Amino acid sequence: MELEVMVADVIQEAHDTTTLVLFTGNDHMDYLSGHFLTIDPHQFEALGRWIAFLEDVKGKKELPRAYSMASAPDEHYLAITVKEERYVPGYTKYPPLLSPILAQRTATGRKMLVTGFTGPYTLPKEGKTPSSILHIAAGSGIVPNWSILKFGLRNHPEMIQTLLYSNKTWLDTIYGEELIKLQKEFPDQLDIKFFITRENPPLSTNAAVVGGRIDKLTIEKAIEQLDDPLVYVCGPANTVHDKKLAKESNESLNPRFMESTLGYLSEIGIDKSRIKRESYG
Repeated sequence: MELEVMVADVIQEAHDTTTLVLFTGNDHMDYLSGHFLTIDPHQFEALGRWIAFLEDVKGKKELPRAYSMASAPDEHYLAITVKEERYVPGYTKYPPLLSPILAQRTATGRKMLVTGFTGPYTLPKEGKTPSSILHIAAGSGIVPNWSILKFGLRNHPEMIQTLLYSNKTWLDTIYGEELIKLQKEFPDQLDIKFFITRENPPLSTNAAVVGGRIDKLTIEKAIEQLDDPLVYVCGPANTVHDKKLAKESNESLNPRFMESTLGYLSEIGIDKSRIKRESYG
């Protein structure tokens, strides 16, 4: 389904991350928490020459980019949260195309076409709502989980949710204050622990903040406090390009957030059927 939307509001979530609130003219849109929409870069005139160059280099057409829904289906607006991707020489194969425009150079009133909605990273269908969910997220991996958290808390009061959320610093923590407010609003349904890896001590207030990374013991303790939870994992993972470079150089590939987390869950004994995952490079 293709929609023409207008950017109604631009919310700066972090220095490199922006939420775009999209006006559609409809009071209700048919999508699920955790779904994403796609945006075709060809509609942006300013990217025309850059697209032509990349398509020439790659030998194929540039594809639409996917962005997770930050809004929930019971909210009367659409929103996506976009983190600006960066080009790292020697590590990133191609410079990012669309995310810098969306995250840093989009103003209110801007019109664009979006296509939605799809993706498997969603709550089970009605009648199969889990009694509990463990969310494990890093960086902008919080975005689809934010939608699921909000919708679940408001529409499934019997469901208990726990969030383990990792970032480099508190200022990098997308929705940090909003998450704290959500926990205060639903103290019996939601427990949140923030993990900050590059501040000592972590610079934050009014939140359960832990210095360091999410480890196996932390995940194991969270699971023990929940009733046979579904586990939603979203965050950075090694890309196809990463794996190719490692193979070409005959070097072992260090696990990123996704590989480490899935490894911990396997060691703990969580069946793959109870794990939903969504990753990015």
